[in-house]
Amino acid sequence: MDLGLKDRVAIVTGSARGIGAETARTLAQEGMAVVITDLDGDAAQETAKGIMAQGGRAIATACDVRNEQQVKAMVAAGHEAFGRIDVLVNNAGLVKDRTLLKMDEADWDLVLDVTLKGAFHCCRAALPHMIEKGWGRVINISSRALFGNPGQANYSTAKAGIVGFTSAMSYEVARKGVTVNAIAPGYIETEYIKSLPNFDTIQANVLAKNQVSFPGQPSDVGDAVAFIASERARYITGTTLFVTGGRYG
Repeated sequence: MDLGLKDRVAIVTGSARGIGAETARTLAQEGMAVVITDLDGDAAQETAKGIMAQGGRAIATACDVRNEQQVKAMVAAGHEAFGRIDVLVNNAGLVKDRTLLKMDEADWDLVLDVTLKGAFHCCRAALPHMIEKGWGRVINISSRALFGNPGQANYSTAKAGIVGFTSAMSYEVARKGVTVNAIAPGYIETEYIKSLPNFDTIQANVLAKNQVSFPGQPSDVGDAVAFIASERARYITGTTLFVTGGRYG
């Protein structure tokens, strides 16, 4: 199936590793040029080099999405390198898990700022390029955790906020040729998850709750992003696609 993505340009935030890196690789395989951007600039550079080694087009930039000026510079670098910005994947995020009574204000602010303020800054910087061309895709990465997880009041709030942000934005730019959607992954077997000392217990507990019998892979999210970014999804906006193996609550 031709997704119509060849020669378009995507920014993927938080794409040095994990779901973000796999998403960038998937988009590059579909013929897109990709901007790999992450707080860890060295790791972003390695991911970009890997894409280029496979014949893809990529650049890497270090960027703290909480910082408006850094975001503007990152988007400008992508536009200078490739001449356009067509797709923005707001993937940057992190966890700082603690029960609410043990959570300090800094951990609350950090998780919300990276996830929500980061998406805000990136959209404000990238949208004008899409609107000018009359075509664009914004894809915000939420999480099944939007329904709530113990010890994740900050993360669940941020990921639920992404869904509201997505819906509000979709009304503002749909008539300008830009769709805005969210993807909410469930349990995804990333390298980070596999490195945890209690990995086997975590995976067994999750699979007991999933409808399917196997764990999700980063490529499952990357494939969903590629579809939503494509011409095949032109009539889809303001919605959230759950990539969870059938688990919601």
